[in-house]
Amino acid sequence: MAEWFGGVRGGSGYRGDGPQEYDEHYPAEHLHSPPTASTSSSIDWYGTVRGRLGWATGPVMFYGTGGLAYGRTNVNSTLTDNILLTSLNSQSSSEKAGWVAGFGVEYLLRPNLIVNLGYQYVDLGTTSLVASSPGGVLNQSVNARGQFQEVSVGLSWLFPAAGPVAVDRPKYAKAPAAVAPWSGFYAGGHAGGAWGNSTSASYSDTAIFVSDVRFKRDITLLGRRDDGLGIYSYRYLWSETVYVGAMAQEVALIHPDAVARDPLTGYLGVDYARLGLRPVTQEE
Repeated sequence: MAEWFGGVRGGSGYRGDGPQEYDEHYPAEHLHSPPTASTSSSIDWYGTVRGRLGWATGPVMFYGTGGLAYGRTNVNSTLTDNILLTSLNSQSSSEKAGWVAGFGVEYLLRPNLIVNLGYQYVDLGTTSLVASSPGGVLNQSVNARGQFQEVSVGLSWLFPAAGPVAVDRPKYAKAPAAVAPWSGFYAGGHAGGAWGNSTSASYSDTAIFVSDVRFKRDITLLGRRDDGLGIYSYRYLWSETVYVGAMAQEVALIHPDAVARDPLTGYLGVDYARLGLRPVTQEE
């Protein structure tokens, strides 16, 4: 992910500063997801409160910087059962605090004008999302990491610290030291580009498969397990593929905890993991 941004900056200090910035907006970043899942994450805005430590020689200063980062993060996720035709749409957003570190160089173009080139790495931590659909047909757990990097160029106006006050002194007395050229307060703006690390997401969804007899045809009993549950071959009404599995109505009588009912349609699905089975095609 890459993005342009702009912002304002300001601070004060003696060859150092404590800037605060409000300058970032990211569009959603799409993740690699299972075929029936779609997840996106975004950072609406962020800011930093940093300290700097640098070394100056003439009009050039090199510095390192670090401190607190904060911002608002969002995660959106959709998990869809293409057979039951039901989906789970979930969203989570929160203000997060993390850390920032970076480095840069500044050049005193004029006594009051500073040109800056800087790099920052920002980590706002993890935003989590956990959700379940009614009846527990669909469940998901997503973790999105808010990390990104930026490179910026800026201009700042320096308001120098006041110089020494002129006073009468003996002819041969030592003159007071000159004010350092980097001393004082500054304010300005910056712009640049940013890119994010790949955000990772993990899913946990119950293995619910549509198994309602009303969706099936060409049903043939192949045998029964020791608990009396029948294993059948069948086709779905919309497919010519032959599957091997159970009938939800029969599972409801023997293992009711392994059956989920869609709250809108009333159709039944089976959690095959609770049965120690998985639905397969006849070729498998």
